[in-house]
Amino acid sequence: MHRVTITLDDALMAELDAIIAARGYQNRSEAIRDLARAGIRDAAGSADDKGACVAALVYVYDHAARQLSKRLTTAYHEHHEISLASLHVHLDEATCLEVTVLRGTSDEVQHFGEHVIAERGVRHGKIVRLPIEDTGGAHGAAQSRGHHHHRHHGETPRKPARGQRQTSRPARASRSK
Repeated sequence: MHRVTITLDDALMAELDAIIAARGYQNRSEAIRDLARAGIRDAAGSADDKGACVAALVYVYDHAARQLSKRLTTAYHEHHEISLASLHVHLDEATCLEVTVLRGTSDEVQHFGEHVIAERGVRHGKIVRLPIEDTGGAHGAAQSRGHHHHRHHGETPRKPARGQRQTSRPARASRSK
């Protein structure tokens, strides 16, 4: 067995002590070992790292942390092909929550999410990945470029652009009362 020394701030130590009390651990070492095992299992993630997925990257950070906003913006621009949308919420004067929807292979999404969470100033983070079938059709590469190949309720059919095929999906009939 190895001995490891770590430094925890008071708030995190209080949370750990609360978990220890609630779960009835005999000591801090047992609790930390269990939490480390759970974290390792969670980090191992999906067995299919090359499969297509969508994910929600959720993290809380200190918006005043030195250069953090700039580093995050740079990271998102460098990975623009997997970042679909973000929601930014101001929790208080110093803390922000961000939720980003990602789409790509499971390993690239996981790698990007871990990079964001590991940034200095990010306090908490989690990546939730969901596998999807990537058919490469209209909702594959074309959708990620902002093109839509089906009509929504009430839209009139449009002539396809050169090189695009007409979809055979009929328009929905409108209902009248």
